Amino acid sequence: MSAHEIDYHIYGEEMQYVEIELDQNEGVVAEAGSFMMMQEGIKMETIFGDGSTPNQTLLDSIFGAGKRLLTGESLFMTAFYNTQSVKRSVSFASPYPGKILAVDLTKFGGKVICQKDAFLCAAKGVSVGIEFSKRLGRGLFGGEGFIMQKLEGNGMAFVHAGGTLATKNLKAGEKLRVDTGCIVGFTKDIDYDVEVIGGITNSIFGGEGLFFATLTGPGTVYVQSLPFSRLAGRVLAALPKGKHKKGEGSILGSLGDLLDGDNRF
Repeated sequence: MSAHEIDYHIYGEEMQYVEIELDQNEGVVAEAGSFMMMQEGIKMETIFGDGSTPNQTLLDSIFGAGKRLLTGESLFMTAFYNTQSVKRSVSFASPYPGKILAVDLTKFGGKVICQKDAFLCAAKGVSVGIEFSKRLGRGLFGGEGFIMQKLEGNGMAFVHAGGTLATKNLKAGEKLRVDTGCIVGFTKDIDYDVEVIGGITNSIFGGEGLFFATLTGPGTVYVQSLPFSRLAGRVLAALPKGKHKKGEGSILGSLGDLLDGDNRF
């Protein structure tokens, strides 16, 4: 199925959103929860999977949607169609601070692999599937980078990167070592594996985990400086411990918690 040809514009710097302009009967599919706003005349439709295969059976729809559970996504996606004779627009927002990357799949041989939570939206007709690891090391130790999504087709797709986005163009045989959570995506010719960080001191005291991803060219790799797991970890670490912490920000500070009876010896 040929993907719909869509026009778009990305707004903002740190908290970006993408506005997609649709001609009559053109559509776009998006992850649940990414919708921001739309003009009158846009019709919403909840679908199983990505709806990239026309006239598919119910079993095929269920199978395609079920694969999405493996990436931690919802069984359903939302399709937006322009029902008017004039151009209409619909917008989708980033889930947390970062950049939106527009990927023209025709420029990358019709396939790009991305982190499982990076996909934001795509032109109707783009297939959103899963990319299984073919190597045992990735499966056992890959962490966030084990099960990835694959975007296939000949249309535009939009993915989200946390923090600052870096683009690395690797030559044949050139290697890049990356934290598995910092990978946004890469082109289909990139060879991807997981390696153990060498040295017992690095493993125990390095603070960076035991494994990292090794990506070998030729191809393009997109890297993010702030994966959501890292952001969430810092937020959780900063949260007050205990059920009721009233000392933070007060004059008494932690002494206030002691007087309030929260801390017990």
